[in-house]
Amino acid sequence: MWRLLRTMCFVHAIGSIFCVLEAKPKNPEADMNATEIISRWGYESEEHEVMTKDGYLLLIFRIPYGRNERRDSATKPVVYLQHGLPVSADYWVLDPPSNSPAFLLADAGFDVWLGNSRGTNNARKHVHLDPDSEEFWAFSLDEQIANDLPATIDFILNKTGQAQLYYIGHSQGVYLAYGAFATNPQLAQKIKTNFALAPVVLTKNLRGFFHLVAYVDPMLFKILFGKKDVFTKSDEKNILLFFCPSKKIAACNNLFTLMFGYNSQNLNESRLDVYIAHIPTGTSVQSILHFSQGIYYGVFEAYDFGSKSVNMEHYNQFLPPRYKIEDMKVRTAMWSGGQDILGDPKDVKKLADRTPNLVYHKQIPHYANIDFILGNDANREVYKEIIEFINNDQSE
Repeated sequence: MWRLLRTMCFVHAIGSIFCVLEAKPKNPEADMNATEIISRWGYESEEHEVMTKDGYLLLIFRIPYGRNERRDSATKPVVYLQHGLPVSADYWVLDPPSNSPAFLLADAGFDVWLGNSRGTNNARKHVHLDPDSEEFWAFSLDEQIANDLPATIDFILNKTGQAQLYYIGHSQGVYLAYGAFATNPQLAQKIKTNFALAPVVLTKNLRGFFHLVAYVDPMLFKILFGKKDVFTKSDEKNILLFFCPSKKIAACNNLFTLMFGYNSQNLNESRLDVYIAHIPTGTSVQSILHFSQGIYYGVFEAYDFGSKSVNMEHYNQFLPPRYKIEDMKVRTAMWSGGQDILGDPKDVKKLADRTPNLVYHKQIPHYANIDFILGNDANREVYKEIIEFINNDQSE
């Protein structure tokens, strides 16, 4: 019964987001994984598996060369891209090369790596835990901060033989960066620049669907959705497509606006089938509750287990500890959206004001959260500037 209820909820809350006005030719990438998509466009690719200190196995992708680049042994800037919640590395390559962040960066001459947080479609393995068990899914954003990012970044630097890399985070990918770099000074020293896109760190003024979720009692949320995964892909993809109203894209756009701040004029709607196939990709119920906690209380803190005694076991204090933004001293460049209902401009301003080493902040008035990845003008508005930042840094 709960499985049916869960499916129905996401049919209405997620599936309708990516509706199509009428039947369109299917893009082949809708049936491909990230590595296959990369190869389809003529790029070399690699897959690597990273093991975290608590035993999770994370698949990460590498694009070592641009499409027309001569292969040689010259040292190249290493760029690491970290996705948000509840998506995966897939979404960095969902558009053609002229507008996909990963391809743009590879063609600019960088060594590009795409990471995956535990629980996504690309990181659902463990050395001994069964992915169908509650134990596997007993993680929040804290474990991604403490374990996933350090393991992935260390793996990349060891593989490339470099001492530092450039970090690009989107949405909750920025959240993870602020948490990790503030609490792990050794890790912070390995980051040349933290590029923060659509930062979702302080969320008191967040609007839309996730704001509503934040006011659902955690116990009720667990009753409705269980204690394991949420936003996962399985046969539900076909159900979502089946229930999507085929002739009423306006209703879909309204729901997209409710959740992500949808800008229909800045999205390539001919590729909606690709987006449906790769968004969302899953996370834990506990991660959603952790995210909701920040919205409800308006603070950037560790996961609240809902019990003073359990919090005491984990943190040696009754309340979860806060992440100190002022301790995140990595050089940071930030891009935010004026229409981003997840990274509300008021919250972003507070974050920017408290970021010690902020060297650049650009607000793009017409941008919603997803525009930083799939926006038709993302190359011009964001990635050309990031490429210029890195090239200037390399020339110094």
